[in-house]
Amino acid sequence: MALLRAATWKLSPWRGYCSRGSQVWCGELSQGFVEALKAVVGDPHVSTAASVREHHGHDESMHRCQPPDAVVWPQNVDQVRRLAALCYSQGVPIIPFGTGTGLEGGVCAVQGGVCINLTHMNRIMELNMEDFSVVVEPGVTRKTLNMHLRDSGLWFPVDPGADASLCGMAATAASGTNAVRYGTMQDNVVNLEVVLPDGRLLHTHSPTLCISGPRKSAAGYNLTGLFVGSEGTLGLITSATLRLHPVPEATVAATCAFPSVQAAVDSTVQILQAAVPVARLEFLDDVMMDACNKHSKLDCPVAPTLFLEFHGSKQALAEQVQRTEAITQDNGGSHFAWANEAEKRSQLWAARHNAWYAMLALSPGCKAYSTDVCVPISRLPEILVQTKKELRASRLTGSRIVGHVGDGNFHCILLVNPDDAEEQTRVKAFAENLGRQALALHGTCTGEHGIGLGKRQLLHEEVGAVGMETMRQLKVTLDPRGLMNPGKVL
Repeated sequence: MALLRAATWKLSPWRGYCSRGSQVWCGELSQGFVEALKAVVGDPHVSTAASVREHHGHDESMHRCQPPDAVVWPQNVDQVRRLAALCYSQGVPIIPFGTGTGLEGGVCAVQGGVCINLTHMNRIMELNMEDFSVVVEPGVTRKTLNMHLRDSGLWFPVDPGADASLCGMAATAASGTNAVRYGTMQDNVVNLEVVLPDGRLLHTHSPTLCISGPRKSAAGYNLTGLFVGSEGTLGLITSATLRLHPVPEATVAATCAFPSVQAAVDSTVQILQAAVPVARLEFLDDVMMDACNKHSKLDCPVAPTLFLEFHGSKQALAEQVQRTEAITQDNGGSHFAWANEAEKRSQLWAARHNAWYAMLALSPGCKAYSTDVCVPISRLPEILVQTKKELRASRLTGSRIVGHVGDGNFHCILLVNPDDAEEQTRVKAFAENLGRQALALHGTCTGEHGIGLGKRQLLHEEVGAVGMETMRQLKVTLDPRGLMNPGKVL
């Protein structure tokens, strides 16, 4: 196991050491170190209970994870700084935790340590409607923010499906169904407040949390971009300034069934090539559509299906609807159904967002494994058709395709028996092969889930030796002791 060094004998964080100043990992924090944590945040906000640690040691993924040795709930940024400085001085790993909805094992405590749960920091700190921006603490989720904004005429459109924490979404560069029009977290984070591993405080764009900053800047390195997608390996995000968008005047959603995967994806490419300003463009294959019908009480045809949504003025939407319907009909689309009412639209998108749970409901006891690749739009038909063929031949039960095809991003969701090691091996091999197919088509091994534990080798293949070495140098510069979420990404 990892050999960790403590700065002093008195506050040695690990029990079971081999000599003064160093010890062999044994998976249990000393009582003295736990008391030091309590001195920072208060006794009620520290737990070493097995059930609490277990809850904080895994996300929604299939990765076999390990719990931390303690969980702490700071109430403000000053406490986060003190916790980080304490752990840093004693060589204790730090694992940031939000809502635990990740899909690549990002919260696994591979070397033990302290999980810092940031959900108690849940204030919407400042809203500037004139500058279309808001400052939120890490415990604020996307649904909470949009509920707060409901009477302002503004909204935050990035929606990865789960009601994830916004700072967690920044840490994982989250995306979602609206990315084709509004972009991902990379496009919607203006400034971050980050506690570095040693407790120092960094603002990535502005020296304060001021939300009335410029819309763009060419001043120095893009530090905000560095931390968006860093997956908790460089620091703890304690607040984010986010870009907001006007609520559209009118919204309309639609579904359309197709005779084949090829026809559905060809329509996707042609809609985008025709410059139709679609806001959402989602694909579900026939197997996934069947699961959603059963789980969400829909009556859509069991066929490859596109879910679409358009935002704009009523006049503009009428033209977009007409052009889109013509394109889909040219590709054999049928059962074209439009939904203007908010309730009907919400039902459609709830079904899409619940696709993960719809699949799990079909096979109680199974776990789900979700791949995540992204390719250039022009290569999307090729890889989707090939992937569907491989899924049919894979002998993997319950496999289905769903994706944000409007920006070239899609997922294969596979049901796995957690007690069948051979099946898990085949799932892993399938996922790695799909990642390499995406790379061969000039795509990426992950469009939104991140690297976490499972895609480190694919990251190396994607960015190459020089890219990996550059990332490692950045990691060593900001986290020289390797304490921030160790074992992830690199």
